[in-house]
Amino acid sequence: MRTLFIGDLHLSADRPDITHAFNDFLDSQLDDVQALYILGDLFEVWIGDDLAEPFAIDLAKKLNTISKTIPVYYIHGNRDFLLGKDYAKKAGMTLLPETHCIDLYGVPTVILHGDSLCTLDKGYQRFRQFRNLKLAKWIYAHLPRNTRQNIARNIRSKSTRSNMQKSVSIMDVEQNAVAALLDKTKTIQMIHGHTHRPDIHEMSSSSGVALKRIVVGDWYEQASVLSVSAGKLALSVLPFQK
Repeated sequence: MRTLFIGDLHLSADRPDITHAFNDFLDSQLDDVQALYILGDLFEVWIGDDLAEPFAIDLAKKLNTISKTIPVYYIHGNRDFLLGKDYAKKAGMTLLPETHCIDLYGVPTVILHGDSLCTLDKGYQRFRQFRNLKLAKWIYAHLPRNTRQNIARNIRSKSTRSNMQKSVSIMDVEQNAVAALLDKTKTIQMIHGHTHRPDIHEMSSSSGVALKRIVVGDWYEQASVLSVSAGKLALSVLPFQK
């Protein structure tokens, strides 16, 4: 048996190829899988459970069917942090806190989306603190549909322009933040997404303990899947079917 981790699919109505690839993945890659973890940014943008687009509703039905036999866990990303309990229930997904610890085949592991580790990006971290306020979420949820759609478009546009001006180091995780979280959670392995830089990083603690940080990739051009079983770990790329 194995456990799968994916993230940063950024599904949207204008990228049906990614949705198709995800459906193919759900149909063909879940044999002998005992759990599926989605580490945020399943959607490119989420403006409210009440405004879910048709493709997202169809996906929820598919995930719900899968969840009858395989538990599906979800951690919010920076693009779909407003995904709520209503949609999660329709999709059969269990919502997890933004930082969650699991015993992964005997390895103490912390999982998260990863944006909280990009501490050098001060502007984004300030926005992140604001967007996590319950009051901010409540106010946004009660805005008119058109207003929410305009806000989402503006955020996406501003994010794209801002990222073009930021250095690679600012947009990546900060190593002190990684070490601090591993120490705080008493874990020796970390799995996250967000940076779109899939890799397996070997590290060591100040006490000499071997540590590992695994980054799952995005799904813009191909699928990125982390498969973990007892004593085995594989970070794979699955080409989109033509």
